[in-house]
Amino acid sequence: MPTALITGITGQDGSYLAELLLSKGYRVVGMARRASTVTYERIQHLLDDITVIQGDLTDQGSLLSMFEEYEPTEVYNLAAQSFVPTSWNQPALTGDVTALGVTRMLEAIRFVNPKIKFYQASSSEMFGKVMEVPQKETTPFYPRSPYGVAKVYGHWITVNYRESFDLFAVSGILFNHESPRRGLEFVTRKISDGVARIKLGLAKELRLGNLESRRDWGFAGDYVKAMWMMLQQERPDNFVIGTGETHSVREFCEIAFGHVGLDYNDFVIQDERFYRPAEVDLLVSDPDKAYKMLGWRPTIRFQELVIMMVEADMERLGDRNNR
Repeated sequence: MPTALITGITGQDGSYLAELLLSKGYRVVGMARRASTVTYERIQHLLDDITVIQGDLTDQGSLLSMFEEYEPTEVYNLAAQSFVPTSWNQPALTGDVTALGVTRMLEAIRFVNPKIKFYQASSSEMFGKVMEVPQKETTPFYPRSPYGVAKVYGHWITVNYRESFDLFAVSGILFNHESPRRGLEFVTRKISDGVARIKLGLAKELRLGNLESRRDWGFAGDYVKAMWMMLQQERPDNFVIGTGETHSVREFCEIAFGHVGLDYNDFVIQDERFYRPAEVDLLVSDPDKAYKMLGWRPTIRFQELVIMMVEADMERLGDRNNR
């Protein structure tokens, strides 16, 4: 039985990846950062089947002891300070966790067992002020936030360790991927939650930032399959993962509100407080390499994703409202 270690297992991607790996017969070990209250909401249904341990990307010793004790064959580094607006308020913390944390993981692998396969969660935010459209593996990076800058470091240190120490280290440049398990602070979930609240009479308006920002949005459950596929290749490489389509925040609102019979124009208010200091206007992937080499394809279309999220929040808030 292969053992997979997932950092950030309590997050959206970690929960879907744990489900996938369990279905493939893996022993799954998840690392969660020590806190007075740890939220296991997304993995509550998995706790009988996985092992959750405490560790921290800022603490080299905890990573070394973790690898020595649990002897993973595959490591998926999904942990990060991943909320872009927070990265401006806490840029040093973002760098320590999201950038240097990757180096600490790679150093632990190099010293404990260089045969461990390593997946680094890179991000489309690395492209930032895009240098070409669409964006592929060879597109130059131009990050527009401390988070994006940190992810660029994490990406290149993964490539550097692969080339310097012959590690099986891959970097998945994932474009935006959403689900009903997305955090409420992210715009897609903020919209689906807001729609449900307004429809159920729990709110009267929804305040958002730039409605013209465009993203390549896919389903997180599809994207974790690509992560696993990358580690099953003969040689490590970098892959862009996305749908190849771009949609605006405005389109997301239109579909989400329309699904419950409402007009977003009646409820959405653009609020300058939610604009970024440096905006990323257009992200759209060219996933051709992943399509050809991995055989990966997204299965959930944009409209299906929006409706899935709205219905999940309607059910969640409806149940709570009826208690």
